[in-house]
Amino acid sequence: MTSKSRAQLAPLPWIEILAYWVLSFGSHLYSFYQLHRFSKEHEAGLERELQLEKGLLKDFKRDSSDFEWSFWTEWAKRSLLWTLIGHGVISRFTSVFYPKFRVPALTTYGLVVASSVLGIKGVSVLLVHLGVSFSVAQLRKPALSWACNLLLLCTLHIQPLQEIQRGWYKTEEEYYLLLFSVAVCGLRFISFSLEHCWCPQDRDGLVELFWLFSYTFYHPFFYNGPIITYTDYIEKMRGLPKESDREDSGFCHLLLRSGRIILWWCIAEYMIHVMYMHSIQSNETYIEILPPWALGGLALALVQFFYVKYLVLFGFPSMLATCDKLVPPKLPRCVSIMYSFTGMWRHFDEGLYRWLIRYIYVPLGGSQHGPLYKMLSTGLAFGFVCLWHGGHDYLQYWALMNWAGVLMENGLKSLFTSTFIHSIIVSLNSKHLWCQLRVAS
Repeated sequence: MTSKSRAQLAPLPWIEILAYWVLSFGSHLYSFYQLHRFSKEHEAGLERELQLEKGLLKDFKRDSSDFEWSFWTEWAKRSLLWTLIGHGVISRFTSVFYPKFRVPALTTYGLVVASSVLGIKGVSVLLVHLGVSFSVAQLRKPALSWACNLLLLCTLHIQPLQEIQRGWYKTEEEYYLLLFSVAVCGLRFISFSLEHCWCPQDRDGLVELFWLFSYTFYHPFFYNGPIITYTDYIEKMRGLPKESDREDSGFCHLLLRSGRIILWWCIAEYMIHVMYMHSIQSNETYIEILPPWALGGLALALVQFFYVKYLVLFGFPSMLATCDKLVPPKLPRCVSIMYSFTGMWRHFDEGLYRWLIRYIYVPLGGSQHGPLYKMLSTGLAFGFVCLWHGGHDYLQYWALMNWAGVLMENGLKSLFTSTFIHSIIVSLNSKHLWCQLRVAS
């Protein structure tokens, strides 16, 4: 259906909209309540299986089974929260007193912090990847740059290299932090390489190398994103902060956004204190005995927690990036109002979506060269996401199912649109023929 036909549709009555909202909220809350009851009834069994730990609230246990949330929460307490605050202080100080030195200061700070957290050996791995990617990009051959960067990403999964890198650290969490950092920086290296291949050849190599360093070691986005492209980064960071900009990023604005992030963190922690959805999900016995409403609550709680988790993980870095006059991707959209595979990909991680569109989907033809190219471009985009996340068997099934879902949605949409347009044409032709018959009679 075209945008014009959508605009002609009459809006729903407000009573009907209100009824939908009440039913939606009511079903969410009731299913969450049933999951909460089930969690408390089986709390002792889950605790015996070492899936629960002492909670932040008195008389409450905490479900620590979600690796990502536990991992980043622990690292935030150790160092990341304080180093991010340090980035904000340095950015503010240099913007006010030494605006010309803001980018070099932030780049140096990001490199020093990365060296202190990942160690010299860990940063050396990143510098080797950066140097190889930069050198190959000078040849200005996109296919060669792609091949080089894919090989660099594949080195993350070579067993002997993994064992060597694990030996650099005392804990597994430190190794995983290196792994995540190299993976996220890999997207930045691909972005730089392709933009360099597409740009005019009159650029200074040393200047480009400096901006690649700045882009790579920009601290708020260094470990976990969100993702922005190389061109988006340098376009904003090259501009000097104006007086009006300094007023916009004032204390009240930061306080408001910080309050929202703290609220999201409290919601996430509250969820894993009252509903043990991750522990229940990992135990087939509990899933089999879940009542229907609690089972629905489990599915809803898992996706809602995933949404709130990324509001926190992306929210604080995005706030700092906004203070630096970058334009970070929009924060994830609530999963309860998304109803399609395409919408989920487009609006949950907007930064990764834009990256895939710019560097994979459009260069391979996208929707501009017929349905076959569109299928191929979409499939390779999902294939890259699968490889980037590790390429495990379950990720391959996940990527195939998402690809099939997107193809099915696009196919049905095209079929519906063509059928709708055909019906309009037939209707108009019938009216025209009827008018001619009336005139003739």
